[in-house]
Amino acid sequence: MKALVVNCGSSSVKYTLFELENEKKMAWGLIECIGLPEAFYKRQTINSEEKKEAVKVANHTEAVELIIKGLLDKNKAMISDVSEIAVIGHRIVHGGDKFSKSVLVTDKVKEELKECFSIAPLHTPAHYAGILAVEKMLPGIPSVLVFDTAFHQTMPDYAYMYALPYEFYEKDHIRRYGFHGTSHNYVSQRAAVLLRKPLSELKLITAHLGNGSSITAIENGKVIDTSMGFTPLQGVVMGTRCGDIDPAIIAYLIGQYPHYKDAKTLNDLMNKKSGLAGVSGLSADMRDILKAVSEGNKKAQLAFNMLVYSIKKYISAYYGILNGVDALIFTAGIGENSAPVRESICKNLSVLGIEIDVEKNKERSSEERFISTNSSKVKVLVIPTNEELMIARESRKVLENNK
Repeated sequence: MKALVVNCGSSSVKYTLFELENEKKMAWGLIECIGLPEAFYKRQTINSEEKKEAVKVANHTEAVELIIKGLLDKNKAMISDVSEIAVIGHRIVHGGDKFSKSVLVTDKVKEELKECFSIAPLHTPAHYAGILAVEKMLPGIPSVLVFDTAFHQTMPDYAYMYALPYEFYEKDHIRRYGFHGTSHNYVSQRAAVLLRKPLSELKLITAHLGNGSSITAIENGKVIDTSMGFTPLQGVVMGTRCGDIDPAIIAYLIGQYPHYKDAKTLNDLMNKKSGLAGVSGLSADMRDILKAVSEGNKKAQLAFNMLVYSIKKYISAYYGILNGVDALIFTAGIGENSAPVRESICKNLSVLGIEIDVEKNKERSSEERFISTNSSKVKVLVIPTNEELMIARESRKVLENNK
């Protein structure tokens, strides 16, 4: 019995095929730049090396069709028939107040998901297109939606509420939702294994650092607070997102610049043109930023410092909220791979008991590992995230519960 995990972006489709009995990853890949001349298809299986080729795909349906044909390729023999796929798990960024847990896809669920478009306009419409594409290509196979927001539903009301008139919460469901929940959930579970303690007895801070980043405070396996809010825009400085800013800046921009009077333009400014890219004027990619820093680029250095500083503030705040921490966990693209970012974040946090071993931190590895000193009161870990496996597990659970 197999599970196909699908993650649709605005111009991409990522996929992973799992054998559910042993949770083994069988095949994986992605199609990028959908609808553009430079579109490409990158794929790999447990039996073959990575293959990359240029493709022509006009939409998500064509992308999913190409992926299914690839999985049925007789030369690769990953699946001999689509009936081997027991369930399709979809990663969904935002469930709003309608979805507090993973759900089986029905017509009613799809209609409710469409109502979440305005909350995460960069993500949810693409997820929805992927659901329709899968239904067309794999009719009759159940799909499950797994929400990034679900893990954060344990936050207390004083943490998720905004100090706006209460009617905006009642009528428009404006509150903090949090994101990257599947990743925070996975690495917290793995941390418990590595620390050899039950998750129900641990206080953790998990730092999912990538192009989008969020910090989460977890006590006894439950989320107490998280940095992202009503949308993935709030929180720390990110690749192209501004993170926390004075909301009065928006009113100021509307008054000063006529072209910032509509919601789309303002959303594009804060979500796509800010962050590392906006401050540096160079790139949203941390590797490019670090290269520019080494060459003496002052704007790149400023962007780097702003990102690190914003993360340190959240870690320090969550340490206080939790009244102490057992471990700090780094994950996702930057968190797993950028030693300079990890070192800079942990620098001068010894007052909190966080002491990083500089040499351990510099070691390149794709494995789970401790990078704190032996004397560090707070253990610092790097744990590669595995959102796809978590989605496969959730999908199987929902499928079994609905039989």
